[in-house]
Amino acid sequence: MGRIAGVTAAETRERLLQAAAEAFARCGYDGTRVADIAATAGVSNGALYAHFGSKAELMVAALRAHGPQLLAELLAADPSRPVADLLVVVGRSLPHRRDAFGYLIVEALVAARRDEDVARPMRDYVGERAGWLAGLVRAAQDGGELDGTLSPDALAHFCLLLAMGSALVAPGLHAVDDGEWTALLTRVVAALAPDGTTAQKGTPQ
Repeated sequence: MGRIAGVTAAETRERLLQAAAEAFARCGYDGTRVADIAATAGVSNGALYAHFGSKAELMVAALRAHGPQLLAELLAADPSRPVADLLVVVGRSLPHRRDAFGYLIVEALVAARRDEDVARPMRDYVGERAGWLAGLVRAAQDGGELDGTLSPDALAHFCLLLAMGSALVAPGLHAVDDGEWTALLTRVVAALAPDGTTAQKGTPQ
């Protein structure tokens, strides 16, 4: 199997990313064979390696393409929405069951602890996510929405820890009341506002 007739290189790449995301989320990094990903996508191993230089590179590319992106999606849908509001909305979703792609980050992080080939691209991925979040924080600080004395990098790191940790503590392991969780998040986000202001008013829908 080479490239599928009538399918563009971009479409082949997307097939590979889809197949890889599903396989890695289901079987983990060590339990997934490159040959199985290629077969699921309908191409040869050679065609896979024409797009991705290694199994590790493919895993991180799959994470970029199909990993959790709720915050980015909400921001794209309404760029003027306050960052404090976005943080609460995304935070409310963290304790709930997610689809298979939501666990892809767990498998990638576990593999990165064991395999330096995975750790290298994962450091880039996490750094990109942290940098993007820190940029949102800086924009909110410039707009007077968040306390300007806070470290954007530290707040971005805090958000990453919450998001990635939530993937490890699945709903079946520990449940939390939605109202109590939302009240806590609202209190935390309100504490990030400049003195004399309220970053979060009410409960986002």
